[in-house]
Order: sequence, then structure tokens, then C-alpha cells
Amino acid sequence: MNSYHLPADSEVVVAGAGIIGLTTALYLSDRGVRVTICDKGTVGCEQSTRNWGWVRRMGRDPIEIPLAKESARLWETLAGHIGQDVGFRKTGIFYLCKSQKDLVKYEAWVPHAKAHDLDSHMLSAQQLQTYLPSLSGEWSGAMFTPSDARAEPSLATPAIAAELRRRGISIIENCAVRGIETTSGKITAAVTERGTIACGNFVLATGAWTRLFCRNIGIDFPQLRVFGSVLRTGPVNGAPEYAVAGNDFAFRKRLDGGYTVAQKNANIAQIVPDSFLLMRQFMPAFRSEGNEVRLRFGKAFFEDLMTKKRWTSSDATPFETERQLNPKPDQKILAEGLRNLTRSFPAFAGAEVLESWGCAIDVTPDAIPVISEVPSLPGLIIASGFSGHGFGIGPGAGHLIADIITGSNPIVDPLPYRLSRIVRT
Repeated sequence: MNSYHLPADSEVVVAGAGIIGLTTALYLSDRGVRVTICDKGTVGCEQSTRNWGWVRRMGRDPIEIPLAKESARLWETLAGHIGQDVGFRKTGIFYLCKSQKDLVKYEAWVPHAKAHDLDSHMLSAQQLQTYLPSLSGEWSGAMFTPSDARAEPSLATPAIAAELRRRGISIIENCAVRGIETTSGKITAAVTERGTIACGNFVLATGAWTRLFCRNIGIDFPQLRVFGSVLRTGPVNGAPEYAVAGNDFAFRKRLDGGYTVAQKNANIAQIVPDSFLLMRQFMPAFRSEGNEVRLRFGKAFFEDLMTKKRWTSSDATPFETERQLNPKPDQKILAEGLRNLTRSFPAFAGAEVLESWGCAIDVTPDAIPVISEVPSLPGLIIASGFSGHGFGIGPGAGHLIADIITGSNPIVDPLPYRLSRIVRT
């Protein structure tokens, strides 16, 4: 089978060929389950290849730590599993502390690390200088996790897809799933723009598009989009091997010797009609994390207002109108981030910027993903709302979805990721 073959039936159909959809298919394939992946665009064309490439457990919400731990374990064996390098390297991650307030915040998280046997710990200002001698300016200390890691998004996602194809699994690109068919209230088929695939399970791993799809099948999935900007540089002599985040910059080294750079705490939330519909659910998160998001009002509001919200399986969908969510990077934010970085690490002065890109992050009200069956619609599994964490915890999420479908002992307790915590079904 190849990328263009639409099978008449499949035990599982996955919508979305990003890191979540691909790893779901990988772990289902390991168990002999027949699975087909459909994507409105191409493999990893959105957030799965646009993220920072961090594989971290440090700083996670305590609910997410078990999944992050299992994902890190799976990342470590992934290259051997699929026979290709995915860029996984245990180089450690730092969260730098500029003030006493920063120190107090991270010190409060360290007990969670101890409870889960992580090697995260605090460093004094003097200890920090021994790890990062090129760091400039006044710093109070840092939280450091030596065993946290990085991987290469532009390598990992296509590599998993290549292994799936080698196994004979159909990954059908430019083929949007328009809807589902049910019999006696259960999933019986996925309807795509090219035809219908009979199936008993349907996995919705569609990232920032999930709310739109769910709305059309009668599920009010609370999700908004947040937009980030990222750049990559050429090689930088004398810059750290570690991944590092300060209050207003973040970077990690790439396999090509360059660096992926972003401005931390500078995401953009476009005000759209859903911003008002979901205001009550998202307001607590905005109050606590509002300093990380910059609100914008503009043409996105009117574009969203005009986007088709309802369709039948015979209609063309918004997924076919916009095959790839490709937001423009905010060059002002990137320039600020690079200046901030250079003040702290002068080695980046004069770094050659080779490329920049925008990314759309799918967020839930509590910033915890939904990895869950839908009780009202047996056979439907939603895997979305990863809130910028999807790449790092992707393998664990894919494994958990495969566990749910096959009735296996779950890799982690699925209860914290249930849909019912944020929506009535």
C-alpha cells in the first residue's frame, strides 16, 4: 500500500499525520492492528515540525509528569525502533532565574520532581556559572534537569512516517476526513474527501483543527489557538550544548550545529468569536499565565467568523480550503528574543538567521491534553489540546491511545486526560 491507496476498511483510522497520529499508528502496528492515517495536508506540515524540539519533564504540570516520563523513555528507544536517527540527545535543560520570585516558583516545583524520581534540582548563581560560563548578566540561579533532552522535529516526524510506510501502512496525504458514520451510536466509518473507510475506531489527532471538526459532529470541544514564532540560526561558536530558557528567550542546539531560538512568554492569541464563547473556561488560565500571551485583534476575527462551521460528508470542508495552517512569524517578537538572548549569551551576537516560521498551538483551558474516548460516541478517541507539549510527550500519548484501543494495560493512568473533565459528552 502507498500514500495514495484508500482502503475500503481499516480497524483504526487516524485523522492527522503529526507526531500524535504517527506514534499512535506505530504502537498500533506493533500489535498487529490495521491502521490508516489521513491528513488534509502532508506529514508533519504543522506544529509537529515547527516546535522547539524539547523533550522535557521539568516544569510540567504534576498531572502530566507521568506521561512526560514515559514519553522520554520511548524517545530514548525510538531511533532503534524505527531504524532512523530522530536527533534525540540527553543534553539537559535549564530554566534560568532572574529574580527571587523566579527562584521561589521553581523551588516550589522541585518536590514534584522528587516524587517522580526526576533529577531536576536548583542551582545557585555560583553553581550556574560552572555549567554556563558564557552566561552574562546578573542571575539568581536556575532549575536544571541533566537528563532532559532534545530531538529534531524535522527529522523525527518524517522518520516515523517512513517506517510506517515501510510496514505497508497507508498514510494518505491531501485527504481530509470530512466526517464519520455511525450505526447504533457507534463509529462505523470515516468519510474522507476521496471516499469512505469502514472502521471500528477513529482517532482525532488534528491539533488546532479539532474544535472545528468536533463542532460539526455535535461535540463542543473547548480549544483555542495560540501563535508562536521561531527561528533557526547557523552554527554559533562558543554557545552552550544545553537547551536554556530565560524569562524572555529560549534556545536549543540543533544537529546541524545551529540553534532553534524563540522568545519565551511571547505567544500571540488572536481574538476570534470563540474567544468570547470560551471566555469563562479560559479566564482562570489567562489570569495566571496572561503575561505569556499577547492579545491581538484583527482580520483573524473576521476570517474565523466566515469559516464554515457546519457541513455534510458530501461537502467540501474548511480542511480542504486551508491544507496547511501556516501563520507568518512575528519578526518583531523574534528580533526582541534574539536581542534578549544576545545580552545573556554574547556568543549569539552576529548569529546568522537562516529561517523563521510561525506555529499554531492548540490549547485547552487547563493546558492539559485530552487523550480520551468519547462516552457518547463509542469508537471515537480525541487526542488534542496538547498546549505546546505535543512533541515532547507525543510518543507517550500515542502509546496510551494504542493502549485504549486495544484494551491493554495503559502506559499511564488515562483518567487525568479524560474528555469529561472539560466538556459534557
